[in-house]
Amino acid sequence: MTIQSKRTGMTRRQLLSRSIAAGAAFVVGPNFIAGANAAWAMETTALKPASMATLIQMARDIYPHDHVADEFYALAVKGYDTADAAPDIEAGIAALDAAARGKGHASYLDAGWERDRVDILRNMEDSAFFQRIRGGLVTGLYNQKAVWPLFGYEGESYSQGGYIDRGFGDINWI
Repeated sequence: MTIQSKRTGMTRRQLLSRSIAAGAAFVVGPNFIAGANAAWAMETTALKPASMATLIQMARDIYPHDHVADEFYALAVKGYDTADAAPDIEAGIAALDAAARGKGHASYLDAGWERDRVDILRNMEDSAFFQRIRGGLVTGLYNQKAVWPLFGYEGESYSQGGYIDRGFGDINWI
């Protein structure tokens, strides 16, 4: 007779695979960044690829949605890859990495646990850099029509008679 125990949480294998995936989320090369486990890539023009990878991770840590792919976060921060924005963004990334080094990590990206990265961000949340990125993400991430179905949003409904007559009570994620 065998006794089966009811396990909760993660198995050791799941923990290891997720920590490895978190540590190698991006492939960074000269003037490009790509998702390590997804079919997307982007070219950088003004920002360093490592800075863009840091911005994408920062975006994911500020507005975390496990069901939203990194490519949507990349599109949300792509607007900062301009000659005008690059100096301020690079300075902000340098400050972010310095704060991470103050917490014992080589850089913000090298802080492998989300909890550690969020702690670093909380210490910087009053900075102009953090507020600029956070504020830009509100529209940069959530105004992407490809993201709307992931949240159950069907788009504007004025042209179709408004929400009261069309799907007012069908949102099941609230």
